[in-house]
Parts: sequence; C-alpha cells; structure tokens
Amino acid sequence: MPIKLPALLPAKEILEKENIFIMDDSRAISQDIRPLNILIVNLMPEKEKTEAQLLRLLGNTPLQVNITFLKMKTHNSKNTSKYHLDQFYSHFSEIRHRKYDGMIITGAPVEKLLFEQVDYWDELTEIMDWSVSAVTSTMHICWGAQAALYHHYGINKYKLSKKCSGVFLHTVRKQKEKLVRGFDDEFYAPHSRYTNIENDQITQHPDLEILASSREAGAYLISSKDGRHIMVTGHPEYDNTTLLQEYLRDKKKGIAIALPKNYFPHNNPEYKPAHRWRSHANLLFSNWLNYYVYQETPYQWD
Repeated sequence: MPIKLPALLPAKEILEKENIFIMDDSRAISQDIRPLNILIVNLMPEKEKTEAQLLRLLGNTPLQVNITFLKMKTHNSKNTSKYHLDQFYSHFSEIRHRKYDGMIITGAPVEKLLFEQVDYWDELTEIMDWSVSAVTSTMHICWGAQAALYHHYGINKYKLSKKCSGVFLHTVRKQKEKLVRGFDDEFYAPHSRYTNIENDQITQHPDLEILASSREAGAYLISSKDGRHIMVTGHPEYDNTTLLQEYLRDKKKGIAIALPKNYFPHNNPEYKPAHRWRSHANLLFSNWLNYYVYQETPYQWD
C-alpha cells in the first residue's frame, strides 16, 4: 500500500524513480480505508534528504500512511529554504488538537550541548508530553532517542572521547519482541554521534528494555515495556553514502575526524560504501508500523 504525499514535495519524485508506491491527495481520497496518520518531527539540518530517507522506509509496508511534517517555531533552519518549510511543514500549535497513530522524532546535530541548552528544548518537551495522550507510539532516532530517555525516564547522555561513526554489528537480545520479529540474530546498522547512554541505566529502569545492542556502539534498540516509546540510537534511515557525506563535510571544516568504522571497502574512502543495513531498516519500520501503531491504535480516536 502507498504513502500519501503532497503532489509538489521534492521527495515524491525521488521515491517515484525508485518505484516506491506513493499517491497524491487526489488519489488518496478515493481509497475507502482508514490510513495511519504519522507525524514526523524533522530536526535534521538537511530536511529534504531526511524526508526521502524516512518516507522510503514508511512507504515499504502494506499500510496506507498520511504524513504531517512538523518544524520548530523556536528554531530557524539554516539548511532548508523557508519556502519548503512554509509549504510542507506545520507548527505544533497548528496540529496539537489532533491525534496521531505514530510519531517520529529525528536526530539533530546538537548532542554536544546540554539538553536545556538546545534552543527548541522547551518546545520539544511540550511535544513529547503531548504525545503521551495524543500518539499511539513514537519512534525516536539518535539524538531524539537520547532526548526521550532523558525527558521521559531521567537517563542522561555522556560525551564520548571520539565520535561514534560507522556501521556496526548488532545482536538481538530479546528474540520474542515484536519489534525485532524476523531479524537475523546479528545485523548491521550505522551510527553517527558524539554521545552515548550507559547500558546499566537502561537495564535497571523498570519501564525499559534493550532489544538489540552492539559491543562497539552500545544499546541500539530500546523500548518502553508498553511499546509507546521506541528509541533507536543509530540511523537506520541513512543512505549508503550519508556517512561519507558527513565525513567529507567534517574534513572540509577542519575537524579532526577518523574514517567511519567498518564502512568503506578496504577502509579506503575512494571506494563506494555498500548498503548493508537496508533490509533490517525496512523490517524495523515495518514492524513498528504494524505491531506498535496499526495493531494498537484505535480506529477512531475519542
């Protein structure tokens, strides 16, 4: 089944070329089914790239999905045009009266700051508090996962001595959990961050459990026991060249940055990286949409 997008959204053309099943508003209104309403709080700087990455995964399921993009009123984006944001994004005040079946809070390049130092922190915490009663399940990605752990569960991050960047091997720790249903025992996923979370703080919290983790990168998939909050500390949505683009960007800025681990063939940035996490990324999003959103959300919100 398709994902419904505004006709002029740039990501629509990208996904059509990849044969991702999508539809515009005019066709969607003829579908006599109850679509899922998903809110995406896009905090990434290059929003159009992130849109395509997330929509690609959300569109690869049997469920029809309606998407609403949310922007921060308390933050001015420097890498996305005002025209794009005004045309395709809403402010929280415009949608807070609605109920959503699912929500995604993306990562953000602010992990070196204390949470309270982030200019939109108060606005984001208001959204997270609202989601407790207005959203069936929320997926938090990278910094978004750390923000959720801090705000909802009081678990803080800590700074790493060097950036965790690369593609790491992970092991499924809770084989019977629905989020990892169909996963291989071991799988790869990319990470890109300067901070981490202590595993012991997660395992000792009565409302949380680690579903998959990496010896090098730490906890990867964390779930509240009621499934309302899914925390993903890596970036399963990344394209195969995203870490390369980040590496070249940091090098250009003069940042002393190491090559992403386990990423370039022969550890040589002249070779194109393989996409080794695509299947598990698709399965992760499919499981979340099916078991944690579609199977749990009411047909009609009160």
